Amino acid sequence: MPPLRLLPIALLLAALPARSQEYKSGINWPEPKVVTPGTHGGAPSDAIVLFDGKDLSAWKNGDKWIVADGVATAAKTGISTKESFGDCQLHIEWATPGKVEGKGQGRGNSGVYFMGRYELQVLDSFENPTYFDGQAGAIYKQFPPLVNASRKPGEWQAYDIIFTAPRFDSAGKLTSPAHITALHNGALIQNHAELKGGTFFDKPPSYAAHPPKGPIDLQYHGNPMRFRNIWVREIKPLVPAAK
Repeated sequence: MPPLRLLPIALLLAALPARSQEYKSGINWPEPKVVTPGTHGGAPSDAIVLFDGKDLSAWKNGDKWIVADGVATAAKTGISTKESFGDCQLHIEWATPGKVEGKGQGRGNSGVYFMGRYELQVLDSFENPTYFDGQAGAIYKQFPPLVNASRKPGEWQAYDIIFTAPRFDSAGKLTSPAHITALHNGALIQNHAELKGGTFFDKPPSYAAHPPKGPIDLQYHGNPMRFRNIWVREIKPLVPAAK
């Protein structure tokens, strides 16, 4: 056999593995919108700011709560957003009372409700035993959090929640359930959890047809819970352009 350097170029090229042809999906995707990220948990440029430390004008009954020094403190009643939302991303920061009073569900209790009926529990769960599907980060009465990422009483905490609204057909039949993904202080606590229906205290979860969008509620449970830096982003899927 002649030395490799003396082989014709054609034979050398034939001996090389054939290059794979690039795969292309053929889908004509639109260009993703440019969004300026927020800093240190701040709202991205396309977010709807629900509380920036100044007032609760975006909320029904917001005048019942106490706003001071950039913080809203729960009082008298729950509050609901004036605007309605379906699929969305919510960022909210909260703190339980620094002075520990009560225990279990009576200690630092509140809740974030989507569409007025699907609750992610807010609670002081730092060394405060209660039923697991009712502690901080639980989808109330349905799923405990994957981990307990609670900070000490009085310290600021954050939820980052992705909510997928349920879908119903024209006859009111459920076609797709609600889902929640949530992070508590940066730790994943709910991983695309499929809700069994509304989160109720006194009955099993169930679905009832409702509009595709609804308010976000913050519960008042008798405790002076504090909130700050609340913003929401509507989630709209990218739709391929027609060919």
